Parts: sequence; C-alpha cells; structure tokens
Amino acid sequence: MTSRAEMIRADSVTKRFGGQVAVDQVSYLLQEHEIAGIIGSNGAGKTTFFNLLTGYYRPDEGTIRYRGEDVTDLSAEQRVARGMMRTFQLASTFDNMSVLDNLVLAFFRAHRKSGLVQLLTSSRKSCYREPAVLQALDTFELLPLRDRQVKHLSLGEKRRLEIAMAILAAPQVLLLDEPLAGLAVSEIRGVLDVLRRHVGRQTILIVEHKLSHVQDFVERFTVMHEGRVIADGNYDDVISHPDVRRSYWQIQTPAETGAVA
Repeated sequence: MTSRAEMIRADSVTKRFGGQVAVDQVSYLLQEHEIAGIIGSNGAGKTTFFNLLTGYYRPDEGTIRYRGEDVTDLSAEQRVARGMMRTFQLASTFDNMSVLDNLVLAFFRAHRKSGLVQLLTSSRKSCYREPAVLQALDTFELLPLRDRQVKHLSLGEKRRLEIAMAILAAPQVLLLDEPLAGLAVSEIRGVLDVLRRHVGRQTILIVEHKLSHVQDFVERFTVMHEGRVIADGNYDDVISHPDVRRSYWQIQTPAETGAVA
C-alpha cells in the first residue's frame, strides 16, 4: 500500500485563554487526499484547534507543519497562499452580487491576482465563460441560480456556493468549519453530494458537531473532549470507544454501571 504524503502535522499543540486550557497537548496528522473529521461536543476544543491549524490563533506550545514546512508562526493569509483554504460557519460571500459574479471574483482573486476593486469595476462579462467557473456552476448544482443575488439563496445553496468558491482557488487542503450547521436534512445531503465529487482529488478536513451528519462521508474521525483527543479511527472504531461513549454520547460503560450498582 502506497503511503500518503503528510499535509498537516500538529505536534503537542496547546492553547490557553487566561487560565483555561482550550487545547491540551494535541498531536494530529492529516495525509494527502484524506477525508478526515474532527468531532466533539460544544466546548470540546475542536474549533480552537481548527483555528490553530489555519493560522487564526497561534499556539502557546507545540508546532504546526504544512507539507513539511513549519508554519506555526505564519498568518492565515500566508497559509492560504501555500494551499490551505478554509470556509467558515457563516458563508463569506458578496450578498448583493449574483452567484456567477461571486464565483468569478473567487477564481480571479486566486488565479489572476487582480485587486478586488479592479475586479468590481471592470467588465466581468469576459470572465463569465471561464471553464473553471462554468464547471463549478455545474458541479455544485448552481447553474439554475447563476443570476440570482446571493442574499436570496437558501442557507444550503449559500453553503454550496461558499465551498465552490473555496475549491475554485484550487487549494491543496480544504478545511470546512461546520459547513452543515443550520441546514435541513435535504440541504445536508446536497452539500455532501457535491463534496463527494472531490474525494480522491483533494484533502478535506471537516469540523462537525454531530457525528451522524458525516458518518458516511468522513473516512477517519478524531474525537475531542475537554481540549484533548480521546479517540481516532474509522466510524466503527470511535463509536464503540469507551471514552467516546462516556464523554460524547454520555453513555455509561459497563465498568461504570457496575461501580454505581
């Protein structure tokens, strides 16, 4: 079996806020073309750890490497320039512009290095037939919405647009911060369907609160609780892990049940 290249490695990373330890000596490895998930209840430390990986926080201890390079002290923007692209819980789009214009701006900002003002003031019609933009409209099922202003999209449609905008930048690693939050079941299915089309072509790391939402999409789960990793493996591994049952599902283990009795 061919070993995968390392994309992101965190070694003994710790982050404190005042006297509270939000992330406690966490080590983590993300490999090329892996579809991985970081799962945990509210307050587990998963979002803080995600912010450390993407450069929005700097660790108090430990190191973070991206493709072998120490990026611990690099900003979020510098990490994006190296191929790490993050989406946020709230879609970062231009709400008063059309879906197509948002995609065009995302593509040209990433590949043509044009300034935002220049893009907004120039004629964008010449950009509308850019093959990558047209492909994104089709792949993410946005073609019927191409001329609609983003402010009139549903949350699920907006989430698909945001992910399409991130993928247009052709990142090496796509980091998704609770992309399914607030979505209906049918919208969750739609977002995951378009993400599945990139399995094997892109490295994807997704932070999610509910394990059930992504159990059929993510191939490796890392479960966090109180700032620490308590389990790591496939769905069957983590669902049966005693620490996960106790901390995440709040189910007593047989030993605990006997102790109570």
